[in-house]
Amino acid sequence: MPKPYPEEFREDVVRVARNREPGDTLEQVAAADFGVHPASLTKWLRHAETVNTTTRFATAPAESAELREARKRIRMLEQENEVLRKAAAYLSQASLPAK
Repeated sequence: MPKPYPEEFREDVVRVARNREPGDTLEQVAAADFGVHPASLTKWLRHAETVNTTTRFATAPAESAELREARKRIRMLEQENEVLRKAAAYLSQASLPAK
């Protein structure tokens, strides 16, 4: 079994792969530039995205509070919209001629 690559090396490869030129493929970055298998690089990219997503949400309490406030505001606006819709339907029924 091959020896695992150091974490710093993986981070460098992932950073280069994310910042690659538009014409470069993952295979070129992996094999030609660093000598690793493209499947390994793909796995490292997936792992880095998972780790970044987890830490991004865990370390951003201000964003989390802002998101809660935005959701609260959206709920309130949806309720207001529903009330206005019902009022418009009631008023339109009231303005119809009686049969």
